[in-house]
Amino acid sequence: MLELALTALLAQAPAERPLELGNWRAHLVSPGGELRFDLVLLRAENGAWRAQVRNEPEVLDVPSVAWSDERRELTLEFPHYDSRITASADADGDELAGVWRKRKGADKWSEMRFAARRYQPYEGRSLPIDEPGRLEQAAWPNDASQPSFFGTWRAQFASDSAPSVAVWRKLDRRSTSAATGADFSGTFLTTLGDYRFLAGRFNFPAEQLTLSCFDGAHAFLFKAKLLEDGSLAGDFWSGDAWHDTWTAVRDDQARLPDPFGLTKLKDGVKLDELAFPDLEGVSRKLGEAQFAGKARVVQLFGTWCPNCNDETRYLAELHERYGARGLSILGLAFELTGDFTRDSGQVRKYATHHKIRYPLLVAGVSDKQKASERFPLLDKVRAYPTTLFVDSKGDVRAVHQGFSGPATGAAHLKLREDFERLIETLLAETK
Repeated sequence: MLELALTALLAQAPAERPLELGNWRAHLVSPGGELRFDLVLLRAENGAWRAQVRNEPEVLDVPSVAWSDERRELTLEFPHYDSRITASADADGDELAGVWRKRKGADKWSEMRFAARRYQPYEGRSLPIDEPGRLEQAAWPNDASQPSFFGTWRAQFASDSAPSVAVWRKLDRRSTSAATGADFSGTFLTTLGDYRFLAGRFNFPAEQLTLSCFDGAHAFLFKAKLLEDGSLAGDFWSGDAWHDTWTAVRDDQARLPDPFGLTKLKDGVKLDELAFPDLEGVSRKLGEAQFAGKARVVQLFGTWCPNCNDETRYLAELHERYGARGLSILGLAFELTGDFTRDSGQVRKYATHHKIRYPLLVAGVSDKQKASERFPLLDKVRAYPTTLFVDSKGDVRAVHQGFSGPATGAAHLKLREDFERLIETLLAETK
């Protein structure tokens, strides 16, 4: 009788529903509050799971997506960042709860709680993230209906003596379907790099703005108040621990210092005499024939660094365009752990992700002081990436600090022009 009653009770219990596809309102629990982003879950024609992370207007495909029916567990993995979200679905299949973890060091992890709720079926479209100039095409109207913070601002973070520049642009709502209700996109430009695509929302009665970004590596949350004098004052949280404050004043002429003048060469050190292990552990001098060319670009980078990922995507493009004309590109990786097996494996994943066809070496750990010791050609390694332009004789002709990526709009276009002008000049010298 007891077995029959139990069987009848189980038969009456609601069945667990499959995980719902479509747009999801997602967030990480930051020390500053909810760090919101859009998540889209899809199924390919062959039944494989797909996912996109959106920080409007950027759309990123999640490299690895897995769903377990047995555990009702979703895994979103970003292997090139050593980062993953693991979340469990509720019985209705329209809520997720779990955690995001990203490696910070040999034995250190950043960890933040994750949650998401389904918003609507997927009706959006994938937007290109590498189309130069797309963010500049729609000029913002200068009418009274627009919040007064749109435009360019001279910004200052309390922890940084160097200046920053903030730019806010209106989103074209016709081309987006943001579940999080983003109104505008923005970023901060700094001498070390930019903060990539920040999706923004503005509370007009309270004169407050919120910006956030999650891309598998970054977990950024900005909040600010528009003050009576027209300036901005706010807070910045990164990951699970970092907090800073910042201020900004409108300045349409705000610019960063010349990135080609911030990092200097040291006398008495030759680039071609430096040596680092390749991905097999074999020590290689930078003057070897494999690395030679009519012109050379040497990138100091880390697989963990989103600005480096942006630049690497661009360098892979340059390699395809200029390689046949004699351009050689070499990447020197400064990684998180110092464990060669792990770090070289991570560089391999990075190379696969970006379809890199030029050589990569493991140069050391990401700590900037130690990196400066490992690469004594420079007065100091201040930023990842740092990019060297080298002539056919092995002489360094220019050093560029940081990278202004696609989110920076006009600054990114100028960077591309500067890089390609330098490359063309070096190639022309050897004709």
